[in-house]
Amino acid sequence: MTDRSMSAQINPIISEYADIILCRQGLPFQQRAVAVISLIVEGTVNQINALTGKVGRLQGVECKAVMTKAS
Repeated sequence: MTDRSMSAQINPIISEYADIILCRQGLPFQQRAVAVISLIVEGTVNQINALTGKVGRLQGVECKAVMTKAS
């Protein structure tokens, strides 16, 4: 995110999906005016798409998902 004030809107969304989140890591890059939140999740494609869709619609936030099949 390029606007750290958006964390107030991101955190409730992340909390909404807490049941599929295995790990969360935040990295503030203050000199670059960027903050990164990485999540490791385990859920259905629909759950993951719903999470990334809600986060990605926020102004000043970019969201990407990489998925792999679990064996």
